[in-house]
Amino acid sequence: LDVAQLKEDLSSVGLLNLETINPHVIASLSAGIQTLENLTSNSLNSKGTVEGVFNKSLDELSKGEFKISKMMQRASSNRVLLLGPLQDDRASHIMVTIGQEAVESGTLINDLLETGTTIMRINCAHGNQNVWSEIIRRIRRSSHMLEKPCRVLMDLAGPKLRTDKMKPGPCVMRLSPKKNGAGNVVFPAQVWLSPQGAGAPPAHLSPDALLFVDGEEFLTKLKIGDAVRFSDARGKRRMLKISKKFPIFAGVGFIAECTRTAYVQSGTQLCIRGNKSKPLVGFVVDVPPVEQFVRLRVGDLLTISRDSSNEQDEATTSKVGVHRVTCSSGYLFDSVKPGEPIAFDDGKIWGVIKGTSNSEIIVSITHAGPKGTKLGSEKSINIPESSIRFEGLTSKDLMDLDFVATHADMVGISFVRDIRDIVVLNQELAKRKLRNLGIILKIETKGGFENLSLMLLEAMKSPYPLGVMIARGDLAVECGWEKLADIQDEILSICSAAHVPVIWATQVLESLVKSGVPTRAEITDVANGRSVKKKRQQPHDIQRKFAFSFTGDLTLFNYGYGRASCIMLNKGKHLVEAVSTLNTILKGSSKKVNAELKPLVISRRLI
Repeated sequence: LDVAQLKEDLSSVGLLNLETINPHVIASLSAGIQTLENLTSNSLNSKGTVEGVFNKSLDELSKGEFKISKMMQRASSNRVLLLGPLQDDRASHIMVTIGQEAVESGTLINDLLETGTTIMRINCAHGNQNVWSEIIRRIRRSSHMLEKPCRVLMDLAGPKLRTDKMKPGPCVMRLSPKKNGAGNVVFPAQVWLSPQGAGAPPAHLSPDALLFVDGEEFLTKLKIGDAVRFSDARGKRRMLKISKKFPIFAGVGFIAECTRTAYVQSGTQLCIRGNKSKPLVGFVVDVPPVEQFVRLRVGDLLTISRDSSNEQDEATTSKVGVHRVTCSSGYLFDSVKPGEPIAFDDGKIWGVIKGTSNSEIIVSITHAGPKGTKLGSEKSINIPESSIRFEGLTSKDLMDLDFVATHADMVGISFVRDIRDIVVLNQELAKRKLRNLGIILKIETKGGFENLSLMLLEAMKSPYPLGVMIARGDLAVECGWEKLADIQDEILSICSAAHVPVIWATQVLESLVKSGVPTRAEITDVANGRSVKKKRQQPHDIQRKFAFSFTGDLTLFNYGYGRASCIMLNKGKHLVEAVSTLNTILKGSSKKVNAELKPLVISRRLI
């Protein structure tokens, strides 16, 4: 059957669009056949043609439980059951990822709810149960106080391959003003000063650094215009100028400006002149350690070791171009072979495996940034062409599942690959006697994509509300970015036919979330559902073929956000602003997503 020709023939007489009938195939085909029969002089013999294919006639089915309105109702009901009802005039939910920053800030969760967030996601790969409990407590309290319903999704970490944590660096913070090409300061470093334990500044502020100060009298007497003097970690004399003052729940906080580069560490003494020339003193506390990393360039050799005792600090690397990281997962060392590709940090770095042993893997770097690319702690490792078999739920996942079962509304299952993972999941949920916990299958591997239909059929045997998350970052690395558009379209089509809601994730509005400035394509793609593709590079080898990092101007909502029930934004400095922008776009576009012949109101105003 030539489907393309069939689509063209049907369209030419104003009939079915086969791309939109997935939720109600039987009813739509029946209506189309009936219309064609009415249009032709020689009507088709329904008994000879239709009933020969189906036990029931299409006409009977389309008027019963399979009619279009019933199918659309079922899809809508499944969406509400899993994600909750939408309060505003909007087509999709907005989900955000939050973590430790939600505990440190007194206003972040309130701000996210006020700007349109309806689901908050916690990644169990980071933090601990104490942090998660506090985050969820704040979500529930704020949701009740603001009368804005919000559900909680907790993602189990799953058997993802990651680099291990590196040895912590020195507890020093660099304050660096912005300079122009001539080396002149054009914008001082903005520093937040607050009492110890006060947490992050108000959400509308974006300081370059946070300094917590031990010294009640020092902070009480501090005022706008004061010059705070100190000697930095190198013994250099530096000064902070107090420019703004803000009330916070733990007292007051200040924005100070620094016009010269300084290195501040825990114990640094801050001084201001008090009354009668008596200096007032405070001490910097809780400066976090500097995040360590290795900088990889094309041609470098990277050793991945099982044993963290062999870990080597970047600063003491003995040989230029030779680096070391650790990965404690035995799956990696048992699966790879020389010549196979390997990727790090969601495809930012690619290499080819040169040698393996029980305890080490040698990788030659084939793709990195022109000035090198940083590889730090807990960054992803992908081996797209290696044969690997993970256990469905790790021992950590099972421990976390006990917590999720009593605190969250939904659980995300990471790196599901086949039907066995679903069977194990259902068994574990049954042990805990859970019935109302929603399940999100995260599709982020080649196996997960290829087995999606079978996994959905198995998952539907259980009573749990069901959804699918398209994790486009991992999918692009695993399957190749040039296939991503077709892959996500197929996932959307399968889920649409199964009446399973879809969460669209990974690098949505990322430029806006990270920098506060959206790309043009980010905004237009979200609103119009169009695919804007970069010019394809000519790959010279498999590493370059896969070596692609998403930006806002590739593909957001390739086939229309109307097909996704929920849009997910990741963490970032400007997350609240990004949620507000996305909420505005979705509200403005929801009424006209299906209106092909809408009046041109705006263009008339411009004429």
